[in-house]
Amino acid sequence: MASIFSSVLLALSLLSSPFLSNANAHTKLGFSADLIHRDSPKSPFYNPTETSAERLRNAVQRSVNRVAHFNGKDAYGVNSPQTEITSYGGEFLMNVSLGTPPFPIMAIADTGSDLLWTQCKPCDDCYAQDDPLFDPKASSTYKDVSCSSKQCTALENQASCSTEDNKTCSYTLSYGDKSYTKGNVAADTLTLGSTDNRPVQLKNIVIGCGHNNAGTFSKKGSGIVGLGGGSVSLISQLGDSIDGKFSYCLVPLSSNDTTSKINFGTNAVVSGNGSVSTPLITKSQATFYYLTLESVSVGSKNIKYPLASDSESGKGNIIIDSGTTLTIFTTEFYAELEDAVASSIDAERVNDPQNVLSLCYSATAKPKFPVITMHFDGADVKLDSSNAFIQISEDLVCFAFRGDDQLAIYGNIAQMNFLVGYDTVSETVSFKSADCAKM
Repeated sequence: MASIFSSVLLALSLLSSPFLSNANAHTKLGFSADLIHRDSPKSPFYNPTETSAERLRNAVQRSVNRVAHFNGKDAYGVNSPQTEITSYGGEFLMNVSLGTPPFPIMAIADTGSDLLWTQCKPCDDCYAQDDPLFDPKASSTYKDVSCSSKQCTALENQASCSTEDNKTCSYTLSYGDKSYTKGNVAADTLTLGSTDNRPVQLKNIVIGCGHNNAGTFSKKGSGIVGLGGGSVSLISQLGDSIDGKFSYCLVPLSSNDTTSKINFGTNAVVSGNGSVSTPLITKSQATFYYLTLESVSVGSKNIKYPLASDSESGKGNIIIDSGTTLTIFTTEFYAELEDAVASSIDAERVNDPQNVLSLCYSATAKPKFPVITMHFDGADVKLDSSNAFIQISEDLVCFAFRGDDQLAIYGNIAQMNFLVGYDTVSETVSFKSADCAKM
């Protein structure tokens, strides 16, 4: 992994993070990086003994577990932005490095969280990790953040200062499955691997240096890069330097030999023929990216989606997330959608033996699937059959949607082979059909 940093680094200062000073006030960034699916041969999570169907089945199960990442937030009155999430961090990874000299980390890229954190030496109480731990003392650019700093206050109730040492800001993230990470809030240089083999060096990035971490974290992972909408996410820290823009193009799960891409700044613009845009809705839970889904069409049948109950306008009724495999709808709506889909398929239904997905068919029957269109506010997104149906065993193909009592998430299977662009300044999310394997 370290070899990707052997090229000459692009030393670029950050521009408009709310707590970072800037020497290059007019520099604009445009770069792209690989997004590695956790089941890709390039991933440390890759298990060569699994079949592609088994990997997909496991991704579906992780998707069910990840629902707790979002449940109970914003609309339901929970205080802490990240107190009830699970430690199943997402489906995609990025090659990054921390410190000077660069220390390589294979980090989970997560649009559903903010803080970038990793396990650090000395580790008072840490979970087992295959890769070496980051040593802040070995980095000449590492700096602990003080309690009085804007970086510390930006973390709000995730940050604290002990009575013994009121100088260093500490953080705590507790997860719904009893996992947690605790450590120092710090600033250091972050280096991102770039697809043009010219790694991008970003100075004074706020990170969490975890010295006390435990729970169900995988020993094969070594960090999280938060891409959410909160003030300490990488996107917010890059600020004006990327004009608040990032995008990704996710290759289908069957494309093991091809890597998805994530783009920043000038590389992240989604425009041209076939592109559609929908408003990005801001809520009190700033981490998550909310859209407004008006209805879903199954062939010519249009089914209205319920308005958000937590706002007078009813907008912002679904979260878009790259780390959730399935698309999740409210239970009542999902039941109506499933009925419409099932009635349009001329084939006998088959039960999912694991009872995770409720609408399945024999793959050998080769059923003909209806066209499903997502009608977002101002943007109609027509799904390919591969965005809506997945083969989870040799003889079982299932509808890649699921119901939940309180939650809606637009998951990554529905986003594959679309260029999906986030513009946090113009507050829009754009979609454009694409062959992501060729980008």
